[in-house]
Amino acid sequence: MVGKRHASDEISAKLAQANELAAKGKTQREISKALGVSIMTYHRWKKMLKSSPAADNRVRALDSIPRSAANDASSDETIRRLELENAQLRRLVTDMLLEKLKYEEELRARQGPRMRRPDNG
Repeated sequence: MVGKRHASDEISAKLAQANELAAKGKTQREISKALGVSIMTYHRWKKMLKSSPAADNRVRALDSIPRSAANDASSDETIRRLELENAQLRRLVTDMLLEKLKYEEELRARQGPRMRRPDNG
């Protein structure tokens, strides 16, 4: 079955309509039915919209706004603090995983070589 192609302006109009329907609390199934497309097509269009060059241009425009020196210092301090916290959390998780492995080995040693009953199926 050959599907029909939609023009980019038609897709953007349908996505705007979909956003309005989503704001009203409609489900994705209801939205795609109202647009006359499959749920997968609706998802593909949304994904395409997120990765569009226009969205990238908006991000680049925000990045080009100059920051003050005080703002840079506080962001550097925040980054250092977050990196330290991240390192501490990594060590904590590693310790917990090692402890878990130790408990699993103890459990296996206690159970010993038990025979499993064959499944009846």
